[in-house]
Parts: sequence; C-alpha cells; structure tokens
Amino acid sequence: MSMFLNTLSGRFLILTTLFVMLAEVLIFVPSIARYRDDYLLLRLERAQIASLATLANDGMVSPQLEKELLANAGVLNVVLRRDAVRQLVLSSPIPTPVYHTYDLRHAGQVELVRDALAEFLDPNNRVIRVIGNPVQDAGQQIEVTLNSGPMRKAMIDYGLRILALSAVISVMTALLLFFAVRRLLVLPIRQLVHHMTAYAEAPEDARRVIAPSASVIELREAEDALQSLQTQLTGALRQKERLAQLGGAVAKISHDLRNILTTAQLFADRMEESQDPAVKRAAPKLMGSIGRAVNLCEGTLAFGKAQEPPPMLTRFALRDLVEDVIEGEQLAAEDTGALSYIADVPAGLIIRADSEQLHRVLSNLVRNARQAILATGKPGTIEIGAGEDESAWWIRVGDTGPGLPPKAREHLFTPFQGGARKGGIGLGLAIAAELVRGHGGKLELARSDEDGTEFLIRLPKMIAAAETAAG
Repeated sequence: MSMFLNTLSGRFLILTTLFVMLAEVLIFVPSIARYRDDYLLLRLERAQIASLATLANDGMVSPQLEKELLANAGVLNVVLRRDAVRQLVLSSPIPTPVYHTYDLRHAGQVELVRDALAEFLDPNNRVIRVIGNPVQDAGQQIEVTLNSGPMRKAMIDYGLRILALSAVISVMTALLLFFAVRRLLVLPIRQLVHHMTAYAEAPEDARRVIAPSASVIELREAEDALQSLQTQLTGALRQKERLAQLGGAVAKISHDLRNILTTAQLFADRMEESQDPAVKRAAPKLMGSIGRAVNLCEGTLAFGKAQEPPPMLTRFALRDLVEDVIEGEQLAAEDTGALSYIADVPAGLIIRADSEQLHRVLSNLVRNARQAILATGKPGTIEIGAGEDESAWWIRVGDTGPGLPPKAREHLFTPFQGGARKGGIGLGLAIAAELVRGHGGKLELARSDEDGTEFLIRLPKMIAAAETAAG
C-alpha cells in the first residue's frame, strides 16, 4: 500500500479525492443553510393552514384538535397578523423562554448561513421564534414558536446524506480521473522509462533509439528530445569506437615508423659531415624534421596508451619558431614561386609554451593554408602575425586562399568531419585545437570568406603568472 501511495498514480488518486471532498464541503454549508430555510418555511406554511382552519370555525376548536393541528405543523403556537390585528390563533405551553427570534422576511444569504451553522453546532434543544410572510397574502405576518431539536436532527440527517453522496461522487470522480491520467500520462511515462532503460543496456544499438509516438504535446517533446540525445550519443559512441580502432592501428604503425626514423636519423647525422654547402644547410632542417617525427611517433604511442603528457612549458622566442615553420613549409611546397610567406612577429616576443606542440599547431595551419592556395592554381600569401596583451599572447595565421566551405566551418574542429580539402580526413585542426586547449588556450576561426581565411590562437599568461607566484 505504501509503495502505491508513493507512485504518481497513487498520489494523484489521493489528491483528486481530497480536492473533490473539499469542493463538496464548500457546497455542503450553503446546502445546509438552504435546507434549514426550507424547513422553517414549511413550518410557517403548515402553521398558516392550521390557523386558517381554526379561523374558519370562528376560533372554536377543541383542545384535542388544536393539539393535533400544532403537532402536524411541528410548532408550539401560531400568531397571525391580519388587518393590523395580532392574534394568537393556536397555542400550547412553551417549556422554556424563547431563546432567539429569526425573521425570514429580510434575511440575506450570509445571515442564513450564519444562523444555520449556529443551529447545527448547538446541541441544546431550545425554543425559537420564526417570523415570515403568509403565503397567498393571507395576512401581513405570521410567526411561530418551535423547538430547535427536531430541526437540528433533520439538518444532521440531511448533512449525512449530502456527505455520503459527496463521498461517492469523490471516489467515482477520483477513479475516473485516475484511469484517465494513468492512460494518458502514467503509462506513456512508464514507456519512456522503459525505452531509456532498454537503450542504457546497449547504447551503441541504433535500433533501441526511441521512436516518438506520444499524443500529449509535453510527452512528445520529451520523446523528441530523448530521441535526439540518443541519436547523438549513439553516433558519438560509434565514432569513439572507430577512433579507438584507429588509435590501435596508428599505435602499431607509429611503433614501426619510429624504428625507421631512428635509422634515418643515424644517416642524417652523417650528412652533417658532408662538405657540400647545400647539404650542410639542409642537414639541420632534416635533423629537426626527423626529430619532430620521432617525437610525434612517441607521442602517438603515449596517446594510444592514454598517457598523453601535459605540455612542457618553456620560454622561447616565437619568431625563431615561426621562421622554422615557414622554412619547413617552403621546402615541402610544390611551387615555391606561387606562394609568399610573411612573418609579422616581433623579434623580442618571448612566450611560454611547449615549442614542439606549438610547432605542430602552426605547421598544421600553414600546411592547410598552403594546400588551399595551391589547389586554386593562383599565387597567394600566407602570413603569421603575433603579439601580446595583458592577459594572453596571440598568434594569427592568415592566407589569401578561397576560404573554407560551409560544411567545413560547421564541424571545423570535429575529428573526421571538419576536413577542409578533398582527400583530407579532418584530424589536423582537431589535433591542433586539442594541443592549444592543453595550454589553457583557444584556437578559433577568426575569418573565412572569398578573401581568405584567418585562424587565431590565444595562449593565456595566467599559467606563467601562477607558476611565478608559486616559486
């Protein structure tokens, strides 16, 4: 029973019964007042008939008949006022003095309710006087005296019948509402919970995504929202599974690639001993590229083991890093004559970041810009600018390419969805954004239109400030 009372159906049933009973109680008091008024008017009417029968016999009635007339009218005596004469028509001994006089000729609703409650709550049998207008204009006024006990008993009997009827109506109404709400609300909610439970058992199974079917608008909105959430979650789980599988494959490839690059690094060391000026100039770049490739493989292996290390923050001159990125991209460019690079970075700008991770971020952005410009077959410019304010360092990477397509902008930093060029897999910008977030910063698209594209990197200084304060 207690479990039923804790359910939505049980509580709704109880509340409905209580509210209907409250409504019946509000109706009960005026009903009792109206019953009392009708009761007294009936006594006045019977008393008038008895008095007219007496007057028809010139007031000559036997004591036995007078007693029967008073008993039939339910009163103790009758006073009739006719032709400005007040006449005691029927009378009998009054056991106690008159307790109260009620004039029904001008009584309002509030007064009737008040007098009815007073009589209903008073357990004593008292003698009361009641004044009213005779029916059919048979005189100016009629008044009677009677005992209040029988009237109170009749009022209680009537009240009990009203309460019993109210209880039956309350229970029937509550049951009807209970089954209606159960059918329209409770059962759909249970079905919704069942769908949620079934989906939670196998969220990767798209067949368990709820199909909205509720006819109630609010429940239909809840089902639509749940369907959207489940669809997104199922897609995310599938994508996560594919990423996990890809991560395992990449980890294996990176392991073998690291060994290959280590061998290439040994050969590159020997190139530094060459006397050829071009070789001597290219050897450091080659060593740096191979070193970054080895670090990338090691980082990929660490990421596959969920051991991605935090950025190693050091202070360095940003201009040197930017020039290194530009030189590396110039060597990789298919047509160096079609591209021009601008490094608008103050020579004395020192930032605090992980140089290797920032090199990967800038290389990714510049490479995307280079590939976008070369795809047009027209010359273009790539510019890297930087500066600082009180709270952060900022780096801008812009180009004069064709701009990003709308689909690429919508999912720009989402893996496998933000590819900006044909053949791309959409991982570069996602990785770059993740590396910047690791610094506590943000990578965002500042502009992309027919005049080109510009990305903005912001790296907060608060990290350095906190470490300085700690030291």
